[in-house]
Amino acid sequence: MSTSLNARRPAPAETGATARTAPTAPKGLLPVILTATFMTALDIFVVNVALPSLQGDLGAGPAAVQWVMAGFSLALAAGLVTAGRLGDRYGRRRVFGLGLALFTLASAACGLAPTAAALVGARVAQGLSAALMGPQVLAILRTAFSGAAQARAFARYGLTMGVGAVFGQLIGGLLIRADLFGLGWRSCFLINLPIGLAALPLVRRSLPESRAPQRPGLDPVGVLLVTTALTGLVLPLIQGPQLHWPLWTGLCLGGSLALLAVFAVHQHRATTATATTAATTTTATTPLVDTRLFRDRAFSAGLLAQLAFWLGQGSFFLVLALHLQFGRGLDALGAGLVFTAIGLGYLITSNTTHRVTARLGERRTIALGGLLMALGLGLLALTAYGAADGGVRWLAPGLFVDGLGMGLVIAPVTSVVLAGVEPRLAGSAAWVVSTVQQVGGALGIALIGLVYYGAGDPAAAFGRSVLALAVLELVLVGLVRFLPRGAHGAPGAAEAHRAREAPHEG
Repeated sequence: MSTSLNARRPAPAETGATARTAPTAPKGLLPVILTATFMTALDIFVVNVALPSLQGDLGAGPAAVQWVMAGFSLALAAGLVTAGRLGDRYGRRRVFGLGLALFTLASAACGLAPTAAALVGARVAQGLSAALMGPQVLAILRTAFSGAAQARAFARYGLTMGVGAVFGQLIGGLLIRADLFGLGWRSCFLINLPIGLAALPLVRRSLPESRAPQRPGLDPVGVLLVTTALTGLVLPLIQGPQLHWPLWTGLCLGGSLALLAVFAVHQHRATTATATTAATTTTATTPLVDTRLFRDRAFSAGLLAQLAFWLGQGSFFLVLALHLQFGRGLDALGAGLVFTAIGLGYLITSNTTHRVTARLGERRTIALGGLLMALGLGLLALTAYGAADGGVRWLAPGLFVDGLGMGLVIAPVTSVVLAGVEPRLAGSAAWVVSTVQQVGGALGIALIGLVYYGAGDPAAAFGRSVLALAVLELVLVGLVRFLPRGAHGAPGAAEAHRAREAPHEG
């Protein structure tokens, strides 16, 4: 990792101010924050292959099994907004370190859980801890790097997320098969202990501290509104398909949309107030989401592209895991090995995405990735409908092509949203992006779950699901045209944007 990357870190006398440009980034910055990113992605997806084992060991019923997955996602989505503001106010390094420590402890609690109920509680704690880390990672990447260095940093962020998601299935299968010390599925969670304990001492040494100007207030009304709204949105999306959408799920969804509308009005008023009145006290109420962010076309259109992309990711991995273990009869290790076909394609493109983006631009790179993913999903559909009836090995070409596409999308679709954001708004923008990712994943699982469980035959269920996902990737390709040409992620463009906005920074 190069140590000559441009960085932005606060001077000692400016701990409450926007970070200033520094000549080099701390040597261990990326390894530390990407370790946390990997742990979070791993724990979202490793559960897919661990569910059958833990269900038998703990005697967990269907509802408990659902909550092992849902508890993490719900807590993560609901906690992101508060976590983002805590980082803005108290320091992103400090909140990141707290989140990493709590995540490590919660992982130990998951691995040692004596009952299904205890495991669900520990998974909720894991989700809340992951929420403390998520917005800080994106904000630190945005404020610590610039130009070409920032493009490379986001490329490594995308690589790490994909590796955790794709190889999480294989890692889980290997750990369960190895049965180290007779731990079985528990090792899927306990593996985080040595990783977290190794990373924790490096946080203070490797991460620059940064926070938003004037240490913004927590906005308790905004926190209450958005947390309640996101809980009301994500909870029925997770539980609705399994419960056949009872009345309460519809009421929750309607109520959450109403609360989100109230939250939007509240944030717009707070933004207007802070724009016309200089906030000079540490207790000044500032918006959780500065609505001026949405005036930036790259930010607004990029969020829609983020939503379209993440709608498909969590649902695809879940549908594929179900198809391999229940439709094809593979065990956890066998299913994990099949996922390596996606991983190989992903590693090939994700390692070179920043070069492709520098040559083609972010718009064309994202569009190319979306088209490759649609092609790969189409090839998978052929295996479901008998066009390539030759066993599991015929899934490999489609999975490989899908992985190639994923590697071209994850980093650019994140950097295009954040690269042009003013550093003083980095925390607000980061939690918005993180929330869109989590809500998009939950919404995708709900929608594709309707398609999957609506088909009686396992092969038809898989075929219809991947075709629906292919259409979703084509929607992503269509959304790319709304991104501005020469988006902020191109080297040098972010600096030009910040130079234009410099008089407005705190």
